[in-house]
Amino acid sequence: MKRLLPEFVNALLIGLGILSASMGLKGFLLSSNFIDGGVTGISMLLAKTTGLSLSVLLPLVNLPFIAVGYRHMGRAFAVRSVVGIAGLAVSLAAIPFPDVTPDLVLTSVFGGFFIGAGIGLAVRGGAVLDGTEIAALLSSKRAELLRLGDVILGFNVALSLIAMSVLGVDAALYSILTYVAAARTLDFVLYGIDEYTAITVMSDLNAAIRERITGDLGRGVTIFKGYGGMRGTEQDILYCVVTRLEIGKVRAIVRDLDAGAFVVFHPLAGAEGGMVKTRGFH
Repeated sequence: MKRLLPEFVNALLIGLGILSASMGLKGFLLSSNFIDGGVTGISMLLAKTTGLSLSVLLPLVNLPFIAVGYRHMGRAFAVRSVVGIAGLAVSLAAIPFPDVTPDLVLTSVFGGFFIGAGIGLAVRGGAVLDGTEIAALLSSKRAELLRLGDVILGFNVALSLIAMSVLGVDAALYSILTYVAAARTLDFVLYGIDEYTAITVMSDLNAAIRERITGDLGRGVTIFKGYGGMRGTEQDILYCVVTRLEIGKVRAIVRDLDAGAFVVFHPLAGAEGGMVKTRGFH
């Protein structure tokens, strides 16, 4: 029973992701001749140029990426992703989503919103609805100068240039707006209020600050030993990881105890273990 419950939650998240992404595609983008980014965008371009159904092209174009994901990310991930992409294809073919609005700006923004939410929900369920993330992850690992975001950005810039020659400049620019909306929504669904920030505090009143952070927020604090660059005296340096909603609380604590303390904020790509929640494919 304990093993079935996590898989049920994963299936529920993937199902909701499929419905949300389908709404973004069929309820907004397809009727306005816009495309999304990534492998989904390639499938949409191919559908427009070849006349084949998007429901057929989505699984076919994503299949090579899923095969790579199976090799590098495991069987469970690959199975969930196959189910998710197949479910998205069936949903697009079978569910009569309404064409929500003829307004092009609203179509771009809300189409991207629903697609980003759908992809994010699927990722939280341990799957992907678009194989771009798999390809970008492997490319960034093999090229030391490239980060994951750089690869995805470069991929979508190239796709946008191709879209301009196929769809026209206006449709391509609206599609870029769709991609931006989807990317921002995806980030929020994946991290939300739990987007972590590391905070480093250097103060002579470090003991009092540490007690307030651990007592008021319930967050762990790591203490580093360091030396002041100008005074040369030994000093304890506090390091803690908090959510974005807790940043203001930490600032208020430090300001209340030592208005002259030096505080540095470090945005984190992720955090696991300790007193923070874990995320990712499981």
